[in-house]
Amino acid sequence: MNIKRAKEEIKNTIEAYLLKDEYGEYAIPSIRQRPVLLIGPPGVGKTQIMEQIAQECQIGLVAYTITHHTRQSAVGLPMIEKKSYGGREYAVTEYTMSEIVASIYDMIEKTGLKEGILFIDEINCVSETLAPTMLQFLQCKTFGNHAIPEGWMIAAAGNPPEFNKSVRDFDIVTLDRIKMIHVEADFDVWKEYAYKVNIHPAIISYLGVKKQYFCQIETTVDGPVFATPRGWEDLSRLIEVYEKIKKLVDRDVVFQYIQHGKIARDFANYLELYYKYQNDYQVDEILSGTIRESMCDKLARAPFDERLSVIGLLLSKLGQRFYEIQEKERFMELFMKYLKAFNQRAESLGQTGRAQALFETLTEELKAAHREKKTAKLLSRKENHRYLSVIDRMDRCLQVLRAEHLDDGAGAWERLRQLFSEESDRYEELFEDGGQMLEHAFDFMEAAFGESQEMVIFITELNTSYYSVHFLQSYDCKRYYEYNKNLLFDQQEADILNKIGK
Repeated sequence: MNIKRAKEEIKNTIEAYLLKDEYGEYAIPSIRQRPVLLIGPPGVGKTQIMEQIAQECQIGLVAYTITHHTRQSAVGLPMIEKKSYGGREYAVTEYTMSEIVASIYDMIEKTGLKEGILFIDEINCVSETLAPTMLQFLQCKTFGNHAIPEGWMIAAAGNPPEFNKSVRDFDIVTLDRIKMIHVEADFDVWKEYAYKVNIHPAIISYLGVKKQYFCQIETTVDGPVFATPRGWEDLSRLIEVYEKIKKLVDRDVVFQYIQHGKIARDFANYLELYYKYQNDYQVDEILSGTIRESMCDKLARAPFDERLSVIGLLLSKLGQRFYEIQEKERFMELFMKYLKAFNQRAESLGQTGRAQALFETLTEELKAAHREKKTAKLLSRKENHRYLSVIDRMDRCLQVLRAEHLDDGAGAWERLRQLFSEESDRYEELFEDGGQMLEHAFDFMEAAFGESQEMVIFITELNTSYYSVHFLQSYDCKRYYEYNKNLLFDQQEADILNKIGK
């Protein structure tokens, strides 16, 4: 199962486990809520999807890497209590609450989220002293004498034995009490994610040609060598920052993340060529409408890798603009939500004052909502930036109201509408510019390649990118739909011929 499907399965499981009946009880009682166990190679995204799921489902997440814990921190420390049995007093061993269970209650107290996920990583690599505790945890949903609170689903992850010498096999009794999901690396699924989180285009285009290097783990006489999805993503972030501070990403730097000599060397060479193509073909000029015949001829005669890299450069620039358009759209949605709230409350003010105080109150409500979500770790980095942008805009709107002495409801609302209209105009300019960039990209693709395999790749990648798909749902690009229709027809024809051949 790929990581995308695994994520869907876990979200479905959460929805099922948290469903309550007419009596307010969980439809699936706690004893029947099997823990979910993800088994897959390192770096494939097992931990990351848990964070995404918690944010998307707006539930809590408490995560632990169990190999960092001893039996005492997992179970609790022993303490002596006095108890009476049959008229006689005895000294009885009790245990303090497990640090892990206490963390769940801390999360509930801090955020108010009474439902969530307890995620235990590397669960099949625990020490010998902790192994019985983990079996009890999976079978009984307890650490020591303390149960996991109701409403909290248990999820765990581990590596197959070929990737970790410390792996312990679970017995059938334990396996019969869990939901087992085996996860495999899948480049096509990862590519969708890569476009969404803006993985460096050089990495996407390189792995598009050499998919076998996406996730490769080998054991050699010199020890393990590997390239993992996590390594590629972390390398992507480093490349982005190195480009900003004008530092060189050479083979030695790549090897720090992609610890496979052959792959690191190959990608470093590709990255050097990628930067060369970036300078040679001047993608910004192409997308602004300047298309030179000499450049088209040069690209048409270039090796396939070079052509693919240039297509990647085009898609990268388009994707960045489409991302900006969507973020502006989401920004305006959140901004409008609070402006509408102001308008609804301001109607009662009439010609009286206090409009500024009302708007300030709404701004503080937005800040409080942001703090609450951030504390509960329910915001992605992108969502956090969006909240901060809207907060900044509302602060500046309040400054305008104060500077222009607008304190009556009607006057303040009219001015706020004007300020929102300015944001709307900027969005329209951004959207129109994105459309023009796409049209110029098609002009260049047609001039350089015509209806060739390169155009098929270009259309396919547009269909893969989250932000381009979102943009094309609103922007009417006739050539996109025409080429896309032809592509689908060709695929259907190929499928039919394939079936006939069989």
